[in-house]
Amino acid sequence: MDNSARVVRFINVAHALDHLMVLIFPTAVLGMGASFGDSYGNLLALSLGGVIAFGAGSLPAGWLGDRWSRRNMMAVFFIGIGVTAIVTAFSTTPLMLAISLTFVGLFAAIYHPVGTAMLVAHADKLGRTIGVNGVWGNMGVAAAAAATGAITQYLGWRWAFVIPGAVAIAFGVAFLAMVPDERLAKANVKRAAAAVPRNVVVHAFAVLVLVTSAGSVVFQAITNANSKIFDERLSLLAHNPLWIGILLAVVYVIGAMAQLIVGHFVDRHPLRTVFLPLSLLQGPCLLLAAWAQDWTMLLLAVAIAFAIFGQVTINDAMVARYTDQAWRARAYAFRYVVSFSAGACAVPLVAFLHERTGGFSLLFLVLACFGSLVFVGALLFPHRPEELEVLPIRAQAAE
Repeated sequence: MDNSARVVRFINVAHALDHLMVLIFPTAVLGMGASFGDSYGNLLALSLGGVIAFGAGSLPAGWLGDRWSRRNMMAVFFIGIGVTAIVTAFSTTPLMLAISLTFVGLFAAIYHPVGTAMLVAHADKLGRTIGVNGVWGNMGVAAAAAATGAITQYLGWRWAFVIPGAVAIAFGVAFLAMVPDERLAKANVKRAAAAVPRNVVVHAFAVLVLVTSAGSVVFQAITNANSKIFDERLSLLAHNPLWIGILLAVVYVIGAMAQLIVGHFVDRHPLRTVFLPLSLLQGPCLLLAAWAQDWTMLLLAVAIAFAIFGQVTINDAMVARYTDQAWRARAYAFRYVVSFSAGACAVPLVAFLHERTGGFSLLFLVLACFGSLVFVGALLFPHRPEELEVLPIRAQAAE
């Protein structure tokens, strides 16, 4: 196995761990009421600091990745997120829990700007590599639901943090041992941005801000609330964390297939051609979900997952197609700080609307508006068939 293939595999595992770690809490919180003596809405709100750190930490992480070392930053990610997850398990007060979750979010912030830039630099086929990496991320989302539900039910919520934390630390040690530090040889890297006019880059990034902001609110709200949505809307699974987790895992696995499909088309068609039909799915499904129950809710959950996960592949491909390798980690940092900062609104939005209305109908109506903005962004994105002519190639290590 060459070094690029090894790097891609570690980055894929990192993506799975990143999403798993930040989504342990939304499922584990269903079993935390007795430990902290508080309601679901109040406990869920404790994760706000972690969500904010997840976005705000992207900028310094991206800067350090470009200026210091992407490989070393990824080692910090693996070990740091593992240690802080274990620390979270020992929380005994709401304040301790909130602080621990904030640090989990801070270390989790490293992956997207640094890991994605490292992935693209070592990619063979851009769309396929991003699509497969997206599936790994969604496997982390699925594992967070299924594994956390099972561990919480049989071992308690604290072990739901300890076990994946130990796994992350083990991968960090292996990553340091098996992946050498490298400096990109700029002469051997094709610069994707060189053939793109400056005004087109500005246009593309303006649309990127719109679609990542709106899409992230939907993504964060759905992934954080799905456990409770299934608990309330699927009558056969009420108050059963294990089966709720398993069913959520199935939904996310099916949704993950969107990233493989979208990645396949991204390698063959201009981004706007792929993005436009995908974006049309999101708003109507969210609108219908406001009144859905049982099997209808389940089918709509699958369609929504397909739409929101497929959009992630589109967004990452936008950055890869319109940026230069030398500053790509900072470009991804910008993309993710916008995304996660907007997404930070989702947690208090879910908690506030659920506490005030006693359900999720109004939340779905609000999210349908954000989904419609994603479609508007797809309409505005530049249509450039020539973008397929300039693709990133695998980075070569400097001798």
